[in-house]
Amino acid sequence: MTSFEEVEDLDKPVLIDFFATWCGPCRMQTPIMEELEKKYGGRIEIKKVDVDSNMELANRYNIMVVPTIVLEKDGKEVRRWLGVTSKEELSRAIDEIL
Repeated sequence: MTSFEEVEDLDKPVLIDFFATWCGPCRMQTPIMEELEKKYGGRIEIKKVDVDSNMELANRYNIMVVPTIVLEKDGKEVRRWLGVTSKEELSRAIDEIL
C-alpha cells in the first residue's frame, strides 16, 4: 500500500483510502486494506491519502468524513464508502469490476 502520488497504471482499478492519523476508525480500516492488498496483489492499486497532509487532494475528492474509501476504474469513481468498511463488502465491489 502506497501513498497517493500519481496512479501508475490506469488499466488497474484503484482503491483509495482517505484517512487521518488521529482517527480511531481509520486505524481500524488499515488492517482491512492490508488484507485486500494481499488478496488482490498486482490486480488493483491501493493508495492511502492522509487528508491532513493532502488537503488539496481531499478537497478535489470532496472528502468530508474519514475514513472514506473511493474505488476508481479508468480514472472514474465507481463506488464510495464512508466509515469503516468490511473486507467482504470491498471485495465484492472489486470483484465486480475486475
